[in-house]
Amino acid sequence: MTSSLWQPFTLGNVELPHRLALAPLTRSRANPDGTPGELAAEYYGQRASLGLIITEGTHPSDDGQGYLNTPGIYTPEHIEGWRKIADAVHAGGGALFIQLMHVGRMSHPDNTPHHRGPVGPSAISAEQDMFTPTGPQKTPVPRELTAEDIQATIAGFRHAAASAIAAGADGVEIHSANGYLLHQFLSPNSNHRTDEYGGSVENRSRFVVAVARAVAEEIGAGRTGIRISPAFPLGGINEGDPADVRTQYRHLVGELATLNLAYLHVHHLGDDELLRSFRDAWPAAILVVRYGRDREQIADDIDAGLADIAPLGRFALANPDIVERLRTGAPLNELDPATLYGGGAAGYTDYPALAHT
Repeated sequence: MTSSLWQPFTLGNVELPHRLALAPLTRSRANPDGTPGELAAEYYGQRASLGLIITEGTHPSDDGQGYLNTPGIYTPEHIEGWRKIADAVHAGGGALFIQLMHVGRMSHPDNTPHHRGPVGPSAISAEQDMFTPTGPQKTPVPRELTAEDIQATIAGFRHAAASAIAAGADGVEIHSANGYLLHQFLSPNSNHRTDEYGGSVENRSRFVVAVARAVAEEIGAGRTGIRISPAFPLGGINEGDPADVRTQYRHLVGELATLNLAYLHVHHLGDDELLRSFRDAWPAAILVVRYGRDREQIADDIDAGLADIAPLGRFALANPDIVERLRTGAPLNELDPATLYGGGAAGYTDYPALAHT
């Protein structure tokens, strides 16, 4: 394991002990009202040694929920639930960033508290299977957001960010990736709008930039990160050929760079030329997640100058003490895929840590 991983780093308003982090990972164990479940504080506290703890996707409003038993951060009850998590992470020496995830069209009325249909940039279904209380169902055609709806949604992100800070979080990550609402605005196959939020590269970027600006104004740019996933085909997204993807994201990242956010989090599919252009344009920290890394490759993007921090997903799920295991070369627990979503402690808080005598 290269020494670059163990160098301290200043990320926005927080000092981190090394270059690892917890990647955002949906676990579907919140209460039906969106309050984090009883075990969540233990789960995140167990992983506090990762330094930067980025939480599971957390909806900023009723319309933002897509999946069963995912948490929210917009009611007093949500704030109280997240405060317990923030306290546990801080007790373990970590910093907590709550990921704000509005799913947009990736939803089903049976999964939401109001049972209304989903919303999106355009009335185009994702045509995806969504798990619901009665089994898998297709995502319905969303209602196209009006200009007034868009302003209300931006205000919802602002309120959710303020709620996260009120809960004791150190910051938030705006989810503009993986087929959810902000990504839907960026993609030409899910955004057919003819107003100022659709059509050109500049217009399709407008909503994302507006959300980031509102959040940064509300809680401070140093407490605000954003995640993108260029060309990621989740949720029925198709962003076109590689040249189109590069044009879209170079423009978007250039616009976001002017806001001086704490970090850019890239869910990376392998276009290193595009990633290098982000590095050249972005004035602050870059986090990079790639699928399929083994433990010897975790620091590769840092060593190559493409990233500052390497968030961990599956390694951190199964190993609450992953930092110690990587430092010492200890073997890793195996992940149990059957317990990823929903349930209780099994596969959540019961993975064993190393024994110390």
